[in-house]
Amino acid sequence: MEKLKNNTFIKKVGFNRVVLFLVLLLMYGIFAILSPTFLSYNRILSALNYAYFLGFLALGVTFVIATGGIDFSIGPVMFCAALISGYLLTQNGLPLVLCLLISILVGTLFGCLNGYLVAYWNLPSFITSMASMMLAKGIGSVFTKTQSVSWPQAVQENGEFRKLVKIMTSDGTQIPTGLLVLIIASIICAIILNKTKAGRYILCIGSNKEAVRLSGVKVKKWEMLAYVICGTLAGIAAIIFVGAYSTVQPGLGDTYNNEAIAGCVMGGTAMSGGTASIGGTFLGVLIIALLQEGILAMGFQKDWQYVITGLIVLVAVYANVRSHRRKN
Repeated sequence: MEKLKNNTFIKKVGFNRVVLFLVLLLMYGIFAILSPTFLSYNRILSALNYAYFLGFLALGVTFVIATGGIDFSIGPVMFCAALISGYLLTQNGLPLVLCLLISILVGTLFGCLNGYLVAYWNLPSFITSMASMMLAKGIGSVFTKTQSVSWPQAVQENGEFRKLVKIMTSDGTQIPTGLLVLIIASIICAIILNKTKAGRYILCIGSNKEAVRLSGVKVKKWEMLAYVICGTLAGIAAIIFVGAYSTVQPGLGDTYNNEAIAGCVMGGTAMSGGTASIGGTFLGVLIIALLQEGILAMGFQKDWQYVITGLIVLVAVYANVRSHRRKN
């Protein structure tokens, strides 16, 4: 095992990411054997549709967890942004581009709220994000008068935003453009986290916040930035979600918090902060999406996905803790 870890290629790519990729291939093979219908192109597209918006949520919360915090509001914030912008588009006739910007703005505002309360008021991120989750649910419901919102289809007026997720060819084939969008977003997030001053400070805050503060760094500013990035990506996730699924209902979104966080933890992001992997998060999200689609293909209820995902997270957290103990 040590020789494998010290392999030049594996060290460059990352042992954890190599393992996740092999797990992804193994899961695909198992589901293909157990359910022949899983090999269909539509099944793959369905899994990807789920991975797109979940990926943006997971990318955002990776920054927050890297600081040692947590954000349980990302799912409801995504729904709140989709409800408000969709209502303005379909009921008030605002231009599509403006509504898409409003969706991102709503997410950013929630990120600013969470970041300010955690960084400047020193409130626990757990409690703060739970309160924001309730706020997002309430605001979305009040704004739309508790009515669901259906975004335009691709063939309808203002339906061109769906090209961000998929493009229909003349023969009816779907091209999953959303995968390219998610990959580009992951690359940008990886650059921010690993190659910029902001990213380095965010990781350092998660490792030892007090030491960073004593070194003269404005800790509060950089800690708040992590939440702002998370909220902004939740607003973008709202656009990706309605691009894949159309209808948004008020009061929902909780389950996506857990799945996004599971993707981060599975990908090697430490819940204690200081360690994060955007590439690992990307692969973790694909595993979550593949797991959901595989379970449905085998005829089981989605509830089984929660059971299996929970077990996977426990194993991932245990492996992460053991790894840290060995290093220490």
